[in-house]
Amino acid sequence: MPKNEAAWLVAKHRPLEVRNAPYTEPGPHEIVVRNRAVAINPVDWAKPFVGDMMFSWIKYPFVLGSDLAGEVAAIGSAVTGFKPGDRVLAIAAGMGEKCNRAAESAFQRYTVVRPHLTTAIPDSMSFEDACVIPLGIVTAACGLFQSDLLALEKPGARPEPRDRWVIVWGGATSVGCNAIQLAVAAGYDVVTIASPKNHDYMRKLGAAHAFDYRSRSVERDIVATLKGKQLAGALAIGAGSVDNCVRILAQCEGRKFVANCSSPLSIDVLARGDRLRLGRMVAIVPSLVLANLRTRRLSRRYGIPAKFFDASSVFDNEIGPAIFRDYLGAALADGRFRPAPPPRVVGHGLKDIQKAFDIQRQGVSASKIVVTVD
Repeated sequence: MPKNEAAWLVAKHRPLEVRNAPYTEPGPHEIVVRNRAVAINPVDWAKPFVGDMMFSWIKYPFVLGSDLAGEVAAIGSAVTGFKPGDRVLAIAAGMGEKCNRAAESAFQRYTVVRPHLTTAIPDSMSFEDACVIPLGIVTAACGLFQSDLLALEKPGARPEPRDRWVIVWGGATSVGCNAIQLAVAAGYDVVTIASPKNHDYMRKLGAAHAFDYRSRSVERDIVATLKGKQLAGALAIGAGSVDNCVRILAQCEGRKFVANCSSPLSIDVLARGDRLRLGRMVAIVPSLVLANLRTRRLSRRYGIPAKFFDASSVFDNEIGPAIFRDYLGAALADGRFRPAPPPRVVGHGLKDIQKAFDIQRQGVSASKIVVTVD
């Protein structure tokens, strides 16, 4: 039986500890992946930092992590389409409330994953590149395609031009980079908002227009660009972005709906010290409440719904298979979809995941923090 190790979160407000972990054989509808690279997301460092304010169902010790790429080590008896040795990427479902299973989390050598959330990657693609995709693409796909959100047409090899526009606020984020590509692959035109240093990159990913989020005239400029065009809605990524999108949609034609995947306060507000202490928590809560109330009032004023979502719904609905099984593998193979944002490798081995947390907490732009797994 293979030897497994994991970067364990042994208690709240504690650094990760690399220890032995059970090797879990796959169930009939499961795959075991030998991880070669994992990527870090803000929720990964935030969980130990804020304790039970986030993912309160998790019991310690636990293994975190959603993004992985590696080789298939074993498959369940009912699995088709994969075999041992295949190079794959997958989103690990372990942190989700319905799963809540350390064996299905990414920060270990061997992870149990689900076939409908797994995609083969071409031999020419590195594991470091591949592992930046999973959580970003499922979050973007949820907001764009889920029936209770923007409900866009699904992406395909030869999309029909829809003659409709999508706003992606936060294009240089992991979710934004994936959302731009998915919307274009579904036949929509994209307007995105990002730092000017990333505008050329946004256009390479397929955005028709890119605007500076710091510009005082950004909303006015977007409205002018979209004059006479039909909108399919907006995907809001980043603190405060919902309010911007509501005001823009109120002045444009087409569908007026905002899919929101971000808290009204940036998670970076938490990134001071070694834990979220009671005094700071008491100070932050009123700001969160006021920001939510402001957004609700704005939404009601203009009659534009703004719905919050996370990616966990794709574990059980049709979006996961539509992306991982029906679209992504072929799109990676022929270059229609590119891993984005680019990986920034900061360590090698599970011992370096804690260091990667610290780097991610400092903030990144148009890149994703990655650690290889030996």
